[in-house]
Amino acid sequence: MRKIDFESHFATEEWVEAMFKNERYPRYMRDEETNTCKIQWSNNDVEPIGDVLLKKLLDLGEGRIKTMDENGIDMEVLSLTIPGVDLMDPQVGKAIAKKVNNTISEVIKKYPDRFVGFATLAPQNPEEASEELERAVKELKLKGWKTHSNYGEDYLDNKRYYPILEKAEKLGVPIYLHPSYPSIPQLKTPYGWALSGAPFGFGVETAICMMRLILSGIFDRFPKLIIILGHLGEALPFLFARMDYPYVIPWFDPNARPRLSKKPSDYFKSNVYVTTSGNYFKPAFMCTYEAMGVDRILLGTDYPYEDPKICLKFIEGLGLKEEDKEKIYYKNATQLGIGV
Repeated sequence: MRKIDFESHFATEEWVEAMFKNERYPRYMRDEETNTCKIQWSNNDVEPIGDVLLKKLLDLGEGRIKTMDENGIDMEVLSLTIPGVDLMDPQVGKAIAKKVNNTISEVIKKYPDRFVGFATLAPQNPEEASEELERAVKELKLKGWKTHSNYGEDYLDNKRYYPILEKAEKLGVPIYLHPSYPSIPQLKTPYGWALSGAPFGFGVETAICMMRLILSGIFDRFPKLIIILGHLGEALPFLFARMDYPYVIPWFDPNARPRLSKKPSDYFKSNVYVTTSGNYFKPAFMCTYEAMGVDRILLGTDYPYEDPKICLKFIEGLGLKEEDKEKIYYKNATQLGIGV
C-alpha cells in the first residue's frame, strides 16, 4: 500500500547559518555545556534540537530515503522546519525563502518519485510573498505553502495577508498551518518548554489561529482555500459542538457573533484536512475520524522530530478497514494533487 507523508521537515545550510546569525528571537545557539544546537525562542524558553536531529534535517538524500524505505514510505511532502523565515528580518527572510525553494526544487528533480515540497515564504511583505508562491508553484512545481501559527503578535487572519491566501486559492494549493512558539504571554512562563512548546502551547496557539481564520469569514471570502492541520486537528474536532454554539442556540444574539454563511464546524468539513502527526492516542483519533470523516485525514509522521515507525504502528493498530487506511495513506492526497 502506498504511503505519502504530509509532514516531513528539512533544513538547508543557508537557513541554518541565517538562524545562527539572527540577532533577534528565535535563533539557533550552541549549548555552552554540550556544544549542541538549540533554539532560543525567548529569554526563558529553549528548545533542545541537538546535532543528531539537525543532521537529519539537513539530509535531503540517501539517508532520508533509507529511513523512508525502512518504514515503507513512498513519498514525503517536504517543508522547511520551524521557525521558517517568518520572524527573520524581512529582507533576509525573503532571500532565504527563495534559496530554500530553489534547493528543494532541485532535490525534487533529483528524486521525482520520492519527494514533493511546500514553499517557504517570508510573509512580512504579503505582495512579494504571493509572487514567490506563484513562482514556487508554477516554475518550481511545489505543491503548497507551509506557514506557522503566528508571526510574532500577528496572525494569518489579518487582512494584510489576504494577497497570499488569495494566491493560494487561485493556484489551487493548500496551506499547511504548522505550530510554532506561542504569542500568548500566559503560555510562556513560568513552566518552560513543557507549557510553551510542542507538549501544549504549540497546539493551543495553532488552534487559536485556525479559529480566528474561520471566524474572520476567510472561507466565505476564499471558499476554495484549503488548510492542513497536524496532530489530528490540534484538538479542534473535539470542540465542534462548542464552536457551533453561538450559531445553533435560538436565543443567541446574532449581533454577538461573526456573520458566517455556515457553522464553524462546517468549514472544517469542507476546507480543512488534518494529519496524523504526533498525536498517537486512539480516543483522539476516533474523535477526529467521527467528527471529520476519514476522507479528511492524511498521513503525517513529523519526521525527523518523531519516529515514523511509531506513527505507522499506531495507525495499523487502530483496526481500520483497508479502504480507510488506503485513504489515509495515499488516496486522500490525490484530492490535493499530490501523488497522482
